[in-house]
Amino acid sequence: MTSSKTTEPATLRWQVSSRCNNGSCVEIARLPDGGVGMRDSKNKNGPVLEFTTAEFQTFIYSIKDGKFDL
Repeated sequence: MTSSKTTEPATLRWQVSSRCNNGSCVEIARLPDGGVGMRDSKNKNGPVLEFTTAEFQTFIYSIKDGKFDL
């Protein structure tokens, strides 16, 4: 995973979860190289975290598996 400004956020098609109802969410977008970008929905001009598809899938599976539960 990298944090980068190599991709212009305004040119991407950002999606937010349908479960987001308070504005404190993350948005994701498919990157031109096939990876996935993630950003804070409250800071649209802030940094974009860039994941390969495999990294993003592992991240999502880990969330679903409870690995990040407090």
